[in-house]
Amino acid sequence: MKVAEENLVNELISLKRVAKVTAGAKRLRFTAVVVVGDKNGKVGIALAHGADAPEAIRKAIDKAKNKMVKVPIDQERKTVPHRIEGKFKAAEVIIKPARVGTGVVAGGAVRKVLEVAGYENVVAKRLGSSNPIANAYCTFVLLNKLREEALNVSKPSKKA
Repeated sequence: MKVAEENLVNELISLKRVAKVTAGAKRLRFTAVVVVGDKNGKVGIALAHGADAPEAIRKAIDKAKNKMVKVPIDQERKTVPHRIEGKFKAAEVIIKPARVGTGVVAGGAVRKVLEVAGYENVVAKRLGSSNPIANAYCTFVLLNKLREEALNVSKPSKKA
């Protein structure tokens, strides 16, 4: 599945230098975590390794494009359809819908994932781990779960 690249936005979550000590010397490599989205309901996240930083980032972007999923957005309010919370490893995140004009009230990696996905009015709280990689993946998993649950949740009917 090839994705049109002209309207995709990518955000670097984490870039780390990793050293492997061998008998000869230290072998330096880089690890990058990148989130890619179109700011209209598609988002993907990936981790990749490379010999230098630009190579690791490029590999992560390519992997994230292949892992993109469609997430539901309330088009009127640009928010999530309903409250959701969950865990991924040690990270725990709560995502709640917000009124128009609130903006993205979240910190660090959670904010980057939500903004790239296209949410403009949402409140999120990170609990547990302070690891940005775990928090980004937790947010991504919650958005996937939101996609499955949004089909089962019916909107309340308006009374005249």
